[in-house]
Amino acid sequence: MTRSWNPASPAGGGLDIPYSPAAVSDGYVHVAGVISTDESGTIVTDDFASQARRTFGNLVTTLEAAGCTAADVVHVTTYLTDRGDFEAFNAAFVETFSEPFPARVTVLAQLIVPGLSIEVTAVASRPR
Repeated sequence: MTRSWNPASPAGGGLDIPYSPAAVSDGYVHVAGVISTDESGTIVTDDFASQARRTFGNLVTTLEAAGCTAADVVHVTTYLTDRGDFEAFNAAFVETFSEPFPARVTVLAQLIVPGLSIEVTAVASRPR
């Protein structure tokens, strides 16, 4: 197994924690929790729609660092802190992915970083 680091989100994604932003194994890229950070890795906790677009943008950057695109994603898990953000989440999702859409799960959760409203994980099939 090899690991691919996201240049837009340093290890820890703005947090001082031990993890790999993405791990490549057996032709799949497993992307760890992606959050709303700027290019320097600083966490940005603005309005939900902006966090969602930034989070999905960071996900795409992570995928690209591992040799994939959004079209290669087969599964997405999203954690939201407010059920009221579901419509805005769907809008950001369809801006990022196209049909056929990846399988997905959306979970209401309390996130570790105060002010964050969304976190996304994904699995992509790595092109050969």
